[in-house]
Amino acid sequence: MRRFSPCPALRVAWVLAFASLAAPADARAEAVELELVLAVDASSSVNRAEFDLQVTGIARAFGHPSVLNAIEAVGGNGIAVTLLQWSGTDQQKLAVPWTRVHDPDTAGSFGDAVGVAPRYVLTGGTAIGQALEAALAAFEGNGFEGRRRAIDISGDGRANVGLRPEIASQGAAAAGITINGLAILNEEPGLDRYYLDNVIGGPGAFLMTATNYDDFATAIRRKLIQEIAGAPVASREPPKTQENVEGSAQAAGNP
Repeated sequence: MRRFSPCPALRVAWVLAFASLAAPADARAEAVELELVLAVDASSSVNRAEFDLQVTGIARAFGHPSVLNAIEAVGGNGIAVTLLQWSGTDQQKLAVPWTRVHDPDTAGSFGDAVGVAPRYVLTGGTAIGQALEAALAAFEGNGFEGRRRAIDISGDGRANVGLRPEIASQGAAAAGITINGLAILNEEPGLDRYYLDNVIGGPGAFLMTATNYDDFATAIRRKLIQEIAGAPVASREPPKTQENVEGSAQAAGNP
């Protein structure tokens, strides 16, 4: 049985109001091109091996030449990135702190931190709305000021508890934050459509898919390249096959 929060609009309004009050206080924020929250599914549907494939894929992506080239291409101070683990309504944890990534050394350090971070969230439902709320709150007081802000959320199921994800997504989009999705289709082949209709949003939002967890590393690498570059997205339609994912990523500049 799905259980959704009764007053979602009020919750999101509170988060956004707090954000607007907190932002001016951080006078020493460091300018970067992009602030990025990587939000990974750690709910009960994700077993240990599947979770490890997610974090290993992210860790290795930050050592891949194509991702390093994308980071280098943005110039300046690079990007700021953090890792969020999420599951149920009150189960979200920043597993790796905000880190400025601007060269191979800092990218490697962040990737190493992702790879060794414990799994803090072990059980719980699939509260995508609360995951987006937690990601939104993570931007505040993080010490960075990005020209762009994005949430990269991955998961293998629909929301079944908590805040309706479309409400949180609309609230984040209203604040100028982009929510991009990576739908893992091993349990729900139609999950791409659900993410398209209810999860992604904001400027230039896009969706990619992974057929299963074994495909996650390739999908997240190509997704990161597109997010970091801020490449325009021609269509919000989700790719239907892994081959289409590859074609879309190549069009966005993947070698």
